[in-house]
Amino acid sequence: MNLNDRLSALGKTQATAPANPFAAAEPVTNDESSPAEASAQPPAADTESATETQLPTAATEPAMFQPPAQPRAAAPRPSGALDPLAAVKEKAAEELFGRIGSRLNDASLTEEQLHLLARAELADIVAGEQLALSTAERNRLIDDIGADVLGYGPLEPLLADPTVSEIMVNRFDRLYVERNGRLQETAHRFTGEPQLRRVIERIVARVGRRIDESSPLVDARLDDGSRVNAIIPPLAVDGASLTIRKFAGTPYTVNDLIDFGSMTREVATVLDAAVRAKMNILVSGGTGTGKTTLLNVLSAFIPGDERIITIEDAVELQLQQEHVVRLESRPPNIEGRGEITIRDLVRNSLRMRPDRIVVGEVRGAESLDMLQAMNTGHEGSISTLHANSPRDAVSRMETLVLMAGMDLPLRAIREQISSAIDIIVQITRHKDGVRRITHITEVHGMEGDIITLQDAFSFDYSKGYDEEGRLRGRIEPTGVRPRFAERIADYGIALPISLFQPDIGDMLGAIR
Repeated sequence: MNLNDRLSALGKTQATAPANPFAAAEPVTNDESSPAEASAQPPAADTESATETQLPTAATEPAMFQPPAQPRAAAPRPSGALDPLAAVKEKAAEELFGRIGSRLNDASLTEEQLHLLARAELADIVAGEQLALSTAERNRLIDDIGADVLGYGPLEPLLADPTVSEIMVNRFDRLYVERNGRLQETAHRFTGEPQLRRVIERIVARVGRRIDESSPLVDARLDDGSRVNAIIPPLAVDGASLTIRKFAGTPYTVNDLIDFGSMTREVATVLDAAVRAKMNILVSGGTGTGKTTLLNVLSAFIPGDERIITIEDAVELQLQQEHVVRLESRPPNIEGRGEITIRDLVRNSLRMRPDRIVVGEVRGAESLDMLQAMNTGHEGSISTLHANSPRDAVSRMETLVLMAGMDLPLRAIREQISSAIDIIVQITRHKDGVRRITHITEVHGMEGDIITLQDAFSFDYSKGYDEEGRLRGRIEPTGVRPRFAERIADYGIALPISLFQPDIGDMLGAIR
């Protein structure tokens, strides 16, 4: 029987199979599962779709911006054997690779056909082992092996858990996650370095990337848009390392960030007006502070009748407008050719008649092209940058422009920056795990050889922390009406002057 006949037969015999090809035909109830395994199962998700006005609940939303609950103790590292069936799983996985390894990347097979074929082969392999297992246990074993070969192995329950915002694999037997802004170790483990390497190779192969000794590090993404970074020996001394930054299935809205305490409604009103008035905005912050999430929220303010070009290293932005062209850079091939950089894409985007250019992150010579685009009629551009404060963001932008290799005097670079960028939005991840906007800073221009900045809003740290370790303060207006308010008014957008006035009650309390 050839492959097509066998697939056809499998389709008929499993016509009533669940939507997930690796889901057991009956619920798996294994009373012998460990507490760690039971706690790793993701909570049941509400299948009813929410409307735009509904905010995600604390039980179902990823906690990237959510204020944390009480710190949880790290999961104890199991002693002794990690899995009594680990040897069987490893042997079955190797045999499955031997049977269908050449078909794993067969373009003529759909994902569903590949899963059906793998499940049929696994059933034969497990039956040949003659293990004393119940039907439920046998189905679960087949599911686990299938997840190892065609899925992400022990990462599957963590990826399905909505409370996990980041997954960090230090090596095959050390997995950590971030929940509610806090790091904790999990009881999940890979069976060994080979299994971890297979998962990494499967992830990067799906997006046309490669990872090997000649290219031992890679940035990639999962099907749901989650960001992936992998690094293998010889660069990773203790074994392969994998980091996955998860993103919400439904992009956060401005109301979500207000509810999480990341910004106030007054700040949201000002940012909304600034985006609609085509001001060039730079989102600044450290690693993991939520710059991409904030960039998504800001891009939602762009009117739907404008043409948007997004440029990224790995596609992460989730813009909701219809008129969007997404561009992604490309690394060099195995011969070292064919690389397309962010700078190449920025230059090309200028020929694509953009109304807005959104660059996921500037980290090199493309910053000069971005500044020139902002200064040559492409207003309303938005980008992100790694920096610890608005002043540091300006200094780092100067350094990045110098990386372009152009022999420009420093004053000319600063004039380009002061003319191009209108607003710097600083976002910070605080000790309580919550990401908050801490500065809305206006770039005034040049005063001598120095770029002058003026805070329109800044975070009030004077109120300290509450009993649960959360910051009491919030971002407040400084009392200075920014110059960009006049430009916003020119676009016919009314901003009440009270938005920029500090609360009198708070001022009196500070005086007392």
